[in-house]
Amino acid sequence: MLLGNHLKRCRFDKDNITQEALANAVGVSRQTIISIERGRFIPSTLLALRLAAFFEKPLEQIFFIREENR
Repeated sequence: MLLGNHLKRCRFDKDNITQEALANAVGVSRQTIISIERGRFIPSTLLALRLAAFFEKPLEQIFFIREENR
């Protein structure tokens, strides 16, 4: 199983916020946001909760478990 996310969609839904602005708001680098959006990096629980709080959404609306393509 893999961790999927709707982070990019959430950014666009919230006034088309940039990766840089989101990164600054939650205290990480732009590269971290890029890596999360691409599924290359799994955020810590703390970072995932910060992202959910920023978007004012339940964690499950941003992150989800998906089956791995075989």
